[in-house]
Amino acid sequence: MSVPADLKYTASHEWAKLEADGSVTVGITDHAQEALGDIVFLELPEAGRVVKAGEECAVVESVKAASDIYAPLAGTVLAKNEAALDAPESVNQDAYAAWLFKLKPDNAGDLDGLLDAAAYEKVAAEG
Repeated sequence: MSVPADLKYTASHEWAKLEADGSVTVGITDHAQEALGDIVFLELPEAGRVVKAGEECAVVESVKAASDIYAPLAGTVLAKNEAALDAPESVNQDAYAAWLFKLKPDNAGDLDGLLDAAAYEKVAAEG
């Protein structure tokens, strides 16, 4: 299981990366894609949608199940990953390269409240 140290994580298996422009890129973790199995469909939020932290805002469907994806922070959706929509299996190939959506956070400081890599590894190990 890959858990990059430069990202923040949620207990619901999303990752978040603060970008140089202040936006936050969001995806699912390597652990999540492994648990889901072969991903066959993504439903991603539209640009302009306002989300609350913890709000269901996307869906990842695999051959096993459909799973809700939650916003790690409150903010406004800036973009969705069109390439991942066209090739949902890319999330299985590299969960950290195949981001799902980008947010303009209401408060970038909220990232500090998310899990670091070590804390996320413990959550993932517990199941």
